[in-house]
Amino acid sequence: MTKDGNNGAARFLPDQRDLASLRRAAASCQGCGLYRDATQTVFGEGPRAAAFMLVGEEPGDQEDRQGHPFVGPAGRILDKGLNEAGIRREDVYLTNAVKHFSFTLRGKRRIHQKPTAAEVDACLPWLNAELAVVRPEVIVVLGATAGRALLGRAFRVTHHRGEPVPLGEALAVATVHPSAVLRAPDREAAYAGFLSDLRAAANVRGNSGNH
Repeated sequence: MTKDGNNGAARFLPDQRDLASLRRAAASCQGCGLYRDATQTVFGEGPRAAAFMLVGEEPGDQEDRQGHPFVGPAGRILDKGLNEAGIRREDVYLTNAVKHFSFTLRGKRRIHQKPTAAEVDACLPWLNAELAVVRPEVIVVLGATAGRALLGRAFRVTHHRGEPVPLGEALAVATVHPSAVLRAPDREAAYAGFLSDLRAAANVRGNSGNH
């Protein structure tokens, strides 16, 4: 149960499970309290048969305003990494573990706030539904919140980054969230590690054949 006293997003899922139906239904989700202050639901985007699903934490300020995942500064780091790792955007479905922006106000600025465990759990039905429809070969887990949602509370990205881990019918490869690269004291070194992990994910797909 979430702090709002309901069972999260599950009751908002549509009977018909395709990406268009899921996106429409998610637009009116009230599975946790984050919908009250966020501008809109930011659902996943990409082809239904994507070979790669990339899962981040939550939308940021720009994503919340524009309604699309990874369109802010972290998205630019991600785009650069995907390009250099040889992962084509047409093979990628992008989404987040939590679909609404969680923030605190500092003056007029909206400062990112990590979603709570209850909020992650409340939103998990959307992520599970996306996984069931897309059925990716490789799931790239971007950061600790996505790692908790997909691989459990005990999973540590820092201990297993770049290592293929079985997840359902797919293999998951964990790395840091691209926003961590932006915050790193040595951004060049942080980006090199991030790129290495993306290349590991690309190699997993390369070794498993075509979708």
